[in-house]
Amino acid sequence: QVQLVESGGGLVQAGGSLRVSCTASGLPFSTAAMGWFRQAPGKEREFVAAISWSTGRTSYADSVKGRFSISRDNAKNTVYLQMSSLKPEDTAIYACAADLWGSGSPDVGDYDYWGQGTQVTVSS
Repeated sequence: QVQLVESGGGLVQAGGSLRVSCTASGLPFSTAAMGWFRQAPGKEREFVAAISWSTGRTSYADSVKGRFSISRDNAKNTVYLQMSSLKPEDTAIYACAADLWGSGSPDVGDYDYWGQGTQVTVSS
């Protein structure tokens, strides 16, 4: 059974930093592109960042470029999202997703498995 479990969310002041993690089990992690998505109340789920399985190529939404960084540790089956210079508009539930043999797509529909998400709240 595939499981993606996020951790590390919480409350942080604007301008602060936070790192969220996602640990996978039950799937060939080293051959899965991993993505981070977020959903704020009343809004649709949106792409945040992704990392490919083969080259480690990363991609980011324009709204987080230069502030967020995605990385992965295949030995630990874990993907990270380091968030800096956080803004109140970054408040959302952050969920990771796995796309087997994927290249790191920004499209929700390309992902095969999803975690439940972790809440990130940025206060002003």
